[in-house]
Amino acid sequence: MGSIKEYVKGIMADSDGSPSSKRLITMLATLLMTTGFLGNLFFNLTVDEHLFDAVMYVIIAGLGISGAEKFAKK
Repeated sequence: MGSIKEYVKGIMADSDGSPSSKRLITMLATLLMTTGFLGNLFFNLTVDEHLFDAVMYVIIAGLGISGAEKFAKK
């Protein structure tokens, strides 16, 4: 169980090792999008298309910024 906790800490940390708010927001948006997708798929709940697209754009931007930070010069 300790290794899972360390893995999640490693994912949420930026290149300096401190927690990254961009990664936290991206992770929460991913969980929201997954919940909406599964609710639509299995429980016949409807999610507004514009809201789903907006959350998807937040995820894409968060992943893009985090990826760019990894390769940017310090």
